[in-house]
Amino acid sequence: MFTCAGCGTELTAPVSRVALPVHTHYGAWEELHPPLMEPATYAVEPLPTGPPWRRWGEVGEDEAARQGVYAPVYSVSFGARNRIVIAPGDSRSMSLIPEKCAGDCRGVDGRDGPNLACEGCGRAVATRRDDCGMWQTVWLEPDAVERRPSGLPAGPPPDWDDLECAEHRVPPVDPDGSWSPRWEAALGVALAHLVAVTGNRPVTLPAGPVAELLGHAVARRLPVGPVSVSGPVSGSGTAAGREVGLGTASGLGAEAGLGSEAGLGSESGLGPESGLATWSVGLAGPGIGAPRPRPDVLLVPRHPLTGDPWSPPGDEGAVVPLDSGVWAYLAHPGETSPLPATGVLPEGVLRDDYPLPQRPWRLLAADRHAFEGTLVRLPAVRHPRLRGFRDARHTS
Repeated sequence: MFTCAGCGTELTAPVSRVALPVHTHYGAWEELHPPLMEPATYAVEPLPTGPPWRRWGEVGEDEAARQGVYAPVYSVSFGARNRIVIAPGDSRSMSLIPEKCAGDCRGVDGRDGPNLACEGCGRAVATRRDDCGMWQTVWLEPDAVERRPSGLPAGPPPDWDDLECAEHRVPPVDPDGSWSPRWEAALGVALAHLVAVTGNRPVTLPAGPVAELLGHAVARRLPVGPVSVSGPVSGSGTAAGREVGLGTASGLGAEAGLGSEAGLGSESGLGPESGLATWSVGLAGPGIGAPRPRPDVLLVPRHPLTGDPWSPPGDEGAVVPLDSGVWAYLAHPGETSPLPATGVLPEGVLRDDYPLPQRPWRLLAADRHAFEGTLVRLPAVRHPRLRGFRDARHTS
């Protein structure tokens, strides 16, 4: 749990650390969102967030790079690093500071800095954010709180095996028939990393759920590669062994690196075979292994506890980490009907008389802010090839 550094008041319920969700800073505008974090969990944002903000023109390229921003943006955050995020329901003994409760329309957004005070001593210790377009969160200030043992036995930490559980899968469509904002944000983050890994070269996607769900969004950001169809790939664990020339995508955390994990040079922004005209992409991870022959880029899950990308043993090729819940759905779609067959119907046979679920009115698209916000935080964006790509997208 976390306590006030000033007076020792308990400020949270017992919580356990997990990976920072990839969609933390990206939501659907003018929509109310649920809590970002699951109950009894917390995550840490290593990058500067929140106020104070400074305009790019007064900051300069070198100072912005020290804040983790490598291409021009409107303003750069000089807020604290390592802020701790919890679900609002796990907060304890904190009160809103009325004069710091500004927001746009439906809640508070934290624009004026910490808006929650410790009820024990009155010290500003955290920021509540729940305005439209924001995931409901409470952000603890790292210098205002202390972490202490709760005295309760810790449960088993999440691991790769959890990705095969049905409850870990995140469906791409919400119950109201709209695309999941978590999917849209995860796709935007992943596309930025894919652009950096491939150097904005054409890519091909594996047929099946990856191409069907992500193809449209990828084709809008990357050049379309030639259509290539082959037989099933051993070890893929799905029928997605063929490849369709559409482009590709994934979902990963903003903090996921592109160094040795992605097979990149320190500043190149290009993959290990920079002369390759079209890059192949495949889905890989725990339980399904990696396709053979190995594609140029693997879409892999992030570990639910550490956020580290999965990789095959001894493999040093390029990977693009995905939100583990999004990856789990692509790798293990499971039952697709709202009324699964039970009882007398044979195994694997689905009913054909259930009501059709609501469907989105448009194709799945990447969250633009997630794409741009992630791309400017990748050192590879400084490469002339990628800088031109980013500037063209930013000004269009």
